[in-house]
Amino acid sequence: MEMERDGGFGNLVLRQVLQKYDYLPLREKAFIKRVTEGTVERRIELDYIIGRFSSVPVPKMKPLIRELLRMSVYQLFYMDGVPDNAVCNEAVRLAQKRHFQSLKGFVNGVLRNIARNREKIDYPDSEKDWKKALSIRYSMPEFLISLWEEDYGRERTKGMCQALLAVKPVCIRMSERLSKAQQKELEDQWEKVGIVWERHPYLPYARECRNLDGLHKLPGFSEGLVTVQDVSSMLVTECAGIRAGDFVLDVCAAPGGKSLHAACKLSGSGRVEARDVSLEKAALIRESAERMRAENLSVEVWDARLFDRKMEGKADVLYLDLPCSGLGILGRKPDIKYHATEESLEELVKLQREIIEACWRYVKPGGIIVYSTCTIHRAENEEQVRWMCDRFPLAAESLAPYLPEALRGGEAESGMLQLVPGEHQCDGFFLARMRRAL
Repeated sequence: MEMERDGGFGNLVLRQVLQKYDYLPLREKAFIKRVTEGTVERRIELDYIIGRFSSVPVPKMKPLIRELLRMSVYQLFYMDGVPDNAVCNEAVRLAQKRHFQSLKGFVNGVLRNIARNREKIDYPDSEKDWKKALSIRYSMPEFLISLWEEDYGRERTKGMCQALLAVKPVCIRMSERLSKAQQKELEDQWEKVGIVWERHPYLPYARECRNLDGLHKLPGFSEGLVTVQDVSSMLVTECAGIRAGDFVLDVCAAPGGKSLHAACKLSGSGRVEARDVSLEKAALIRESAERMRAENLSVEVWDARLFDRKMEGKADVLYLDLPCSGLGILGRKPDIKYHATEESLEELVKLQREIIEACWRYVKPGGIIVYSTCTIHRAENEEQVRWMCDRFPLAAESLAPYLPEALRGGEAESGMLQLVPGEHQCDGFFLARMRRAL
């Protein structure tokens, strides 16, 4: 209810709630997380199902009743371990507890009717209305389906929608300073506390983990030996080709994963400056830098839209990891999809260009710019890179020498790589490598 009422970011609201109830057993915290994330993620489908059985349209329901029904229908359809009777009875109990005694019968009737008839629900026919059918089946706004259909075609769009609903493991970056024996010791500690892990096929220091009970309880985290970072984000630093002694500037750095990775690559040499627009974001980066013992990383509060003359021509490597629509990480932050509009995407493209125009000169002649976003939207990705190369003395360079074998070839040869959910084993992500002319 807080997420829908206040427009708060789902991951932040959920994190605050789980911290508040950290005393609960792991099983109960996992239940809270699953129900919350699942209800948000499947909202379009849940509203469709409720609408088939309710005399009151979903948008006109009391907010608490609407969320109660959504949570309950999610459990009926996607949590086999919860008996139907328990779902219905708990919903009625909560309605009464929250002073909606007069609506207990309504809640009970709708839920029991859905439970009895779940196999008979009439979904939209994909032959008659492909877009609507896909939207209901995968809880994806029709606006985004239209956008992806135009950019990637129907088959890839369907594949992305499917993949974005899949359960995601937590991706961990191990410090590259760890020896194989130290990595093995850490992995053994994970297993002892019930963490299931596997090596990521793209990078030797990346691990995918499941069954985590909070990062602060992950062996190696507080010691700065590991950090959470998707492998797609790790590829940015791989493709930067950082060398000993380089000065790396990250102008939109929060939460700091790429800056920290760059600092690790420098092995104590050179320098990384991580910038972001607010004191809060800067504090977040500093906290991580202290935990990771990144002594060659400094943090500065700076609005990337403003040109900083003292930084002109200073950076060997410039990270332009810009604010974006986040459509590639809908699997981790599903509430993003309900806020995206044509107007908001257009505004983001303008903001990105404003930052690019202010920042591209920070890289020295002959230096490298790595442009990246966590989205799957050509206007924010490929089209932005072409605009940069047409407007400024920049030339795209092949990514192939820096990528794992599985990602080489195709568009990577031209200096750009779009990672697509369902096709690649990582988040949806885009990166490009450009060199400034001498």
